Amino acid sequence: MRIDDHPILDFKRGKEIKFTYDGREMIGYEGDTIASALHAAGVRVLGHHFKTGRARGFYCAIGNCSSCLMTVNGRPNVRVCVEELKEGMVVETQKGKGELK
Repeated sequence: MRIDDHPILDFKRGKEIKFTYDGREMIGYEGDTIASALHAAGVRVLGHHFKTGRARGFYCAIGNCSSCLMTVNGRPNVRVCVEELKEGMVVETQKGKGELK
C-alpha cells in the first residue's frame, strides 16, 4: 500500500523497523510515523470512538484531531499520525479513553 514509483517524486526508503501492533509483528521504515506504517500495512481502523463505537482512522495527519489515538509502549492517547516509528515499539488499539498501565 505504499507509493514506490512516482513520475516526479523520489521516495528514499530508510532502514527497516520492526514493531508490534496488537500482538502482531509489523514492519515500517525509518522516517515513517506509526500511522503511516500501519496504513502501508493495510490497517485502516485505528480505534473506535469511546461513546458511539464508530470506527476511527487516519484523518488529519497533523496531530490536530483525535482520530488516531492509540496506546504506545503502555502510554495511552498517543497521536500516532505524528509519532515517529521506532524499533521495538508496542502499539495497541486503544480501548475507551485509554488507561495507564
